[in-house]
Amino acid sequence: MNPDRIEEAASLIWRLWRTGERVEALPAALRPGSRAEGYAIQARLAARSAAPPFGWKIAATSAAGQAHIGVEGPLAGRLLAEQVRADGAALSLATNLMRVAEPEFAFRMARPLPPRATPYTVPEVLDAVAALHLAIEVPDTRFADFARVGAAPLLADNACADLFVHGPEVWADWRNADLAAHVVQARVGGRYVREGRGANVLGDPRLALAWLANELSGLGFTLEAGQVVTTGTCAVPLEIEPGDLVEADFGAFGRVAARFTI
Repeated sequence: MNPDRIEEAASLIWRLWRTGERVEALPAALRPGSRAEGYAIQARLAARSAAPPFGWKIAATSAAGQAHIGVEGPLAGRLLAEQVRADGAALSLATNLMRVAEPEFAFRMARPLPPRATPYTVPEVLDAVAALHLAIEVPDTRFADFARVGAAPLLADNACADLFVHGPEVWADWRNADLAAHVVQARVGGRYVREGRGANVLGDPRLALAWLANELSGLGFTLEAGQVVTTGTCAVPLEIEPGDLVEADFGAFGRVAARFTI
């Protein structure tokens, strides 16, 4: 895709987000044919935001997440600053098609990780982390049948990033904890309870964070100091509806919650 087509695709997706409309697919001339083209459109989409990105998300870090959107591996997307909400906030589902909530581990960076030729190791990436936060992601998409469009268009659609609940900082000693084994219990009002664990996030949330750092490095992007990386759902995505209160209990690490309205 040439730069004009990339810009046109980003303009179309941005308009769809603002109006709440959906399409079956992007027009053929604006459809990315590779992950690189999908990321290029995503970058131009994010450039339309009024503020620098709050951080990054990783979609499809579990088998359940991959099945949910019809892809075979993880995807990176930008968390836009205007879509971030506080712990306990009320979130509207009026234009949300996916209608799921995802309890997640989110890392806030202390220093940047710029592009480089050699991959970052997990210890290197963790050494650049300032804090661990609890989070709930509420994804959405501009595609009517998001499980069929494929990875490249979903990347162009910002990897289904939409609302993000930035929860409390974890004050417990998470660096010496086994995040893979850490259990998360999610309660959706009085309707059901679902349990997950860190191992559902690419085997360990720390591995997911390193994956993101290296994915960005390969694309020529810097993971910036102060940015937050939410690493993917610990549980099978929670089906939600207006009126639900979602509470994610991370045990000794604390809790994070969101309420959903129409």
